[in-house]
Amino acid sequence: MFLRDLTAKWRFVLAVGVLGLLMTGPFLLTSLLIWLGASPGMREVLVEHLLPQVPLGGMLTATGFVLGLVLIRRLFNRYVTGMAAMVEELRLMLGSNRSFRITEEGPPELRELVRAINDLATQRDAYIDDVESQVAKAKANVEEEKNRLAALMSELAQAVVVSNLDGRILLYNNRARFMFESLAKGPTSVSSGALIGLGRSITSILETSQVDYARETIRIQLERGNRHPVANFVTTTDNGQLIRVQIAPVLRHRSEASAQQVASGYILLIENITRVLEQESLRDEVLGELTEGSRASLGTLRAAVEMLADHPDMGAEDRDRFVGVLASEVTRMSQRLDDTLTSLSDTLRQHWPLDDMLAADVIEAAGRRIHERLKLPVDVNTMTEVPLWIRADSFSLVSALTFLATRIEEAGEVRSFALKLDSDDRFVHIDLVWTGLSMSTETVLTWEIEPMRQDHGVNPPTLREVLDRHAGEIWYQRQRTTTQASIRLLLPRATPEQDASSLAARNESADRPEYYDFDLFDRPMGQVDLDQPLSELVYTVFDTETTGLEPANGDEIIQIGALRIVNGRLLHQEHFDQLVDPRCHLKAASIAIHGITDSMLLGQPTIDLVLPAFHDFCADTVLVGHNVAFDMRFLELKEATLGVRFDQPVLDTLLLSAVAHPNQQSHSLEAIMQRLGIQMEQRHNALADATATAQVFMRILPALAEQGVVTLRQALAASQKTYFAQVKY
Repeated sequence: MFLRDLTAKWRFVLAVGVLGLLMTGPFLLTSLLIWLGASPGMREVLVEHLLPQVPLGGMLTATGFVLGLVLIRRLFNRYVTGMAAMVEELRLMLGSNRSFRITEEGPPELRELVRAINDLATQRDAYIDDVESQVAKAKANVEEEKNRLAALMSELAQAVVVSNLDGRILLYNNRARFMFESLAKGPTSVSSGALIGLGRSITSILETSQVDYARETIRIQLERGNRHPVANFVTTTDNGQLIRVQIAPVLRHRSEASAQQVASGYILLIENITRVLEQESLRDEVLGELTEGSRASLGTLRAAVEMLADHPDMGAEDRDRFVGVLASEVTRMSQRLDDTLTSLSDTLRQHWPLDDMLAADVIEAAGRRIHERLKLPVDVNTMTEVPLWIRADSFSLVSALTFLATRIEEAGEVRSFALKLDSDDRFVHIDLVWTGLSMSTETVLTWEIEPMRQDHGVNPPTLREVLDRHAGEIWYQRQRTTTQASIRLLLPRATPEQDASSLAARNESADRPEYYDFDLFDRPMGQVDLDQPLSELVYTVFDTETTGLEPANGDEIIQIGALRIVNGRLLHQEHFDQLVDPRCHLKAASIAIHGITDSMLLGQPTIDLVLPAFHDFCADTVLVGHNVAFDMRFLELKEATLGVRFDQPVLDTLLLSAVAHPNQQSHSLEAIMQRLGIQMEQRHNALADATATAQVFMRILPALAEQGVVTLRQALAASQKTYFAQVKY
């Protein structure tokens, strides 16, 4: 039991001590017994004959001891140390990286043992795969329901956020994400990403007092027996946008025996009403000007009419003068009315339901409708360099394209249709191309004022009305040398809140969407607790790229990349990625590492704008990095000048790897990734390195738990005991 509890180092020391005793103990004990049993004369003889041989005996003993020490060291390295490293690799194979296999090296016995272990691991993987397959089938229905709900919420046109009782966000859909990302971007285009995110407080996007008042209102309504409690308020964001919020509770029974319902969370429907109020204000202003301006003109007209009525015998010259006044005022009123209609045209169009959408979706729907109705082949080409967005009513546009195709088919023999997309700086071009007979321009013009009766029923709009409501135009083109002709619809390009990168991120396949986690419903979240389990904390994993390796000698940050880990999930969408203008030239050595050049940093925000935004992003989280002392030194040197202090706990995956696998030779990020089976094509980019570090961190946590490191306090204490913790910058 005693030997088993000793570390490898002390077992080696004990083995050396035993070797020394075995080498010298029998000789010394035998000499002592002979000396004690000998007579005085015999002792003199022994001293006379044996004492000159002591140096030779000592040298032979020392030589034997050294040879024995070398042998013990070799055996110790091959068996004890090798076995310890093999145990770590075995635990790695059992926990963090199932595909890892122990290298067959060392003496024959160990190689045979390693071979047997690897064979057992292969069999275990087969059993685990089978069990996981069965478990996945059992969970499929539950996950399908969850994902169906999340997908439904994600595609709603209105921004939706769900929070628990503590106000921590459990779900948000794409509309909410896009809305608050756009609100977070100020004049510097630095987005902290802190406005919305899983596990963040709802008060990071809404005024605290108003949220508390709304929740209190709902509580009172529930106590009064209201079965459908709801609260509404309007608030202002930091950049002056007006937000309308409707809050409703997620209800549950107080207990199984009680019929009384209490709130277990809240659903928030959020709408940006800034543009609507601005348009209403503009409309009121224009109508007010029209009213005031018309009042004066009507007074002049009345006076002129009365003069003409009261003096029928007025001279021709005077009568012409009064008629001129009447004509002038009527012209002014007509011009004023035209100006008013022009000013209100955009506002009036807003009452027609228009949404931001991809033009490709519209023409794909139109292609299916034309094919179903006319039974003609329709070639739909949606390939463009960038996604083309329009603000449109998709039903009316699809109906307009179908109406045109129907009229073209009725006007002459048509063999096929094609729908194509193109654009210029201002407009999206939707081309309806056909092969067959062409018609005159006058015929196409008559179609513009013809009601589209097929899809709209009573009081159908005309094609011209649909185009006017979309601020669009129509062109007819004939190619005299071929049998092809086309009609082009020109629609203004939209700049929606969701950009191309957001759309791509939204469409990435995943087992479950990143923007909801109902497991957080009953989990307390907030400020970091040192005694909280590592698995329950929220982390911000970050990395920096810099101009050099000497922060104290003027090197600066040129990029910060970070991601969040919530409930054991790496949230790729909730990331921080920002280049920084260091206001100095980059070193050639640093450019060779990260690939960032001086031209890429021109026009980027400076560190005094980026660092506060990053501070907001990682609020109430534990910071995680690899060799993070280096990155933290850059942040610490900016604290005094910028007034931004990163005082939350910090974990280092380099130190944690040394804790989890102390017998491994290297703890570089590349070596750890290789051990854990993590592969990434892109590296030495702040966000990419942060992603790699986050994956390493999540796979190290089980190995730490096996060693009894389960809380944040234990992880910090264990990290400080490693050799690498002594390195200072």
